[in-house]
Amino acid sequence: MLQKINEIRKYLNSVYLEREGIIEGILVAFVARQHVLLVGEPGTAKSAIVADLAKSITGTKYFQWLLTRFSTPEELFGPVSLKALEQDTYKRNTKDKLPEAHIGFVDEIFKANSAILNALLTLANERLFYNNGGIVQSPLFSIIGASNEWPETDEGLEALFDRFILRYEVPYIQDGRNFVSMLQGSCLAQRPTITLQELEQIQNFSEMMVTVPQDVLEALRDIRDTLKNEGIRPSDRRFRQVLSLLKAVATLDGRDTVLRKDMSILVHSLWVSPESNERDIVRTVVTDLCLDPTEREIANLDDMITNLHQEMGSTDLSNTAIVLEFTQKMKDIKVKIEAIPNGQNYPEITKMLSLLDETKKTITTAALGV
Repeated sequence: MLQKINEIRKYLNSVYLEREGIIEGILVAFVARQHVLLVGEPGTAKSAIVADLAKSITGTKYFQWLLTRFSTPEELFGPVSLKALEQDTYKRNTKDKLPEAHIGFVDEIFKANSAILNALLTLANERLFYNNGGIVQSPLFSIIGASNEWPETDEGLEALFDRFILRYEVPYIQDGRNFVSMLQGSCLAQRPTITLQELEQIQNFSEMMVTVPQDVLEALRDIRDTLKNEGIRPSDRRFRQVLSLLKAVATLDGRDTVLRKDMSILVHSLWVSPESNERDIVRTVVTDLCLDPTEREIANLDDMITNLHQEMGSTDLSNTAIVLEFTQKMKDIKVKIEAIPNGQNYPEITKMLSLLDETKKTITTAALGV
């Protein structure tokens, strides 16, 4: 079954370039039965990614809706039943609406008014929907919220914002070559799929069979204490929920035990305010505590290569001075990679060297005009 997840991941990565981290995050959230927030300008493929992923899970009910300031509860939760009103009963017909969905995509979610907000909060947190005075259990395992902008400070919106255990900023495509590939629309021909029953088996394995060892729990404590000293206070509920994320990361990697490196996903989870400096602090703290010194050095070098690769997409490589500058940067990075002790034990290094070679070829091609 994990092979099917890998095939779906590969398919989506071939369609949506520069979205690997976001796709991985949504897959992790689906396994963990958690919610994800995507924030970015219109036209960054937020809804398309989720819709494509939902199509890859056969047997799921998928609900998608765009909220406005004038949206009513009927749009998300269904209209009031006229037959029930004749019986003096106030009941919603939830057929094909969010309470009956497995996956929900709610665009411009922070435009939810108070009439929508309370029901949405309960549904997201407890998977319960109150209808006609009764409690209905929803099959919903993940809401993907989307917005063109981060929410403003508001008590109601803060509660909704906190329901999203993973949060990603979705930019436009940065690399010029990826932009051209996107225009060409090249991707794998056939969509791979997994059934809802198979996904539920993976979800149950992740929840029941994967263990979180003591050293990971202590690392989470250290992360909490360090963030507290920086003035960042994620809720206890959020720390409890991230355990399901860590289990899902391990599951998708074919393990039944969480490792410290799995905590790297928490850079998208443990900040409270969307201010960029707070996100940067969380990234630094999490990276420092979830990786050993060698892994941290590899992660830093990988970021340097990725940034260099992306920077080239918007740079005039016919300029000799710029080419020499890029070439020197690549040499410096390669020297640092080769100096890593026991580098052969880290498969990430092979990927990094391959990307360096690809970057060098691109520079050479552009410089020679061939």
